Amino acid sequence: MSSARPSRSARPSRSARLSRSARLPSSAYPRTRAAVLAAPAVLLAAALTGCSGGGSGSAGSGPDQGPGTSVSVNLTGKAAAPGRPVEVTLARGKLKAVSVTAGGGGALAGRISADGRTWTSERVAAPGTAYTVEARDTDGGSDRAAFTTAAAEKVNKLSLAPGRNTAVGIAQPLSVVFDHPVKNKAAVERALKVSTSKGTEGSWGWLRDYSGKDRVDWRPEKYWRPGTKVTLDARLNGIDTGADGGWFVRDYTTAFTIGPAQVVEVDLDRHRLSLRRDGRQVMDAPMSAGTPGGDKASWRGTAVLMSKEGTINMRSETVGLGDAYDKMVDYSMRLTWSGMYAHAAPWNAGYFGRANRSSGCLGMSDSDASALYGQVQVGDPFEITGSEAKGTVAEGNGYGAWNLSWADWQAKSALK
Repeated sequence: MSSARPSRSARPSRSARLSRSARLPSSAYPRTRAAVLAAPAVLLAAALTGCSGGGSGSAGSGPDQGPGTSVSVNLTGKAAAPGRPVEVTLARGKLKAVSVTAGGGGALAGRISADGRTWTSERVAAPGTAYTVEARDTDGGSDRAAFTTAAAEKVNKLSLAPGRNTAVGIAQPLSVVFDHPVKNKAAVERALKVSTSKGTEGSWGWLRDYSGKDRVDWRPEKYWRPGTKVTLDARLNGIDTGADGGWFVRDYTTAFTIGPAQVVEVDLDRHRLSLRRDGRQVMDAPMSAGTPGGDKASWRGTAVLMSKEGTINMRSETVGLGDAYDKMVDYSMRLTWSGMYAHAAPWNAGYFGRANRSSGCLGMSDSDASALYGQVQVGDPFEITGSEAKGTVAEGNGYGAWNLSWADWQAKSALK
């Protein structure tokens, strides 16, 4: 763009400026009203053509442009910086419509400013993507520009729970675990959009997953209402997660439904387990939990049923208990990443309802374990009380977020 502007008295007439802008012979401009009305298209075309090349993104007074023409696109060239909104600015006149389309066919939505001069995309430009910009002004002028963003040197990915189109219990949080560290937590959290069918309010909370990875969970203040439909729209494409984390290069979605209100109540001191549905007890069984006084004790607090794993091989060395056991175990229901399950334990029958003598799990008879396994669903809370425990389930050891007060959980948001 030229830094000097002619004085009002020295400025050429509108028709002269348009002739110089297009660099067409004077015979190409019949002196008719129709030609004058069509001229803004030539003006905008020249300006946008100028901003589609070059490195600054601003139209200047080059050999193919008249003085004072100025439209700019903030991202230009073949290695534009991703992670920024796209801005299209018209120095004079007003924009009528702008579209920014990615090479794969997706479009960036955006808004024109109140003065009509600038259009800004609502989302940022993604890495390694070719974009086409098309603009029209209120006088009928139109043209296009193009740019490509630099590719991501490192890509971050994530895993989501629960899975798409599943039905889960009333304590199941939305849980997002990231492959690489997330330094820009606020930017990531702003891109995670939760919607519910019952207007449920909740909060994201950042924590360290049991695997050591960064994780963010979303939970309501209280357990979900049965029948609630939940959708997560993770609009992450183009978000930089920070040093050592890399960029997201796609969006993610998941949706699930909350099932019946079921709660499993576990009393370590009474050695009993009961299942309540909609507030009514539907099962009560004797059990034996972890041996108190050491690493074999069970956890207390609210643990959420993570998975129903059926018959699995349980080996003590995988949970740091040496060679204490190596068994095939039926009706296995995982409660923590650290290895606490509810399951059938017929070898411990002499202690059911009498004493806690397991290696940390909640053991029952085959028939009781089968009955419980058949009725519980992933996401059901196990509310574990009693003195014979080694501590409270941590928020990253499975889904332990319910063991924090609502205020403490909200404080873990990056947007607090």
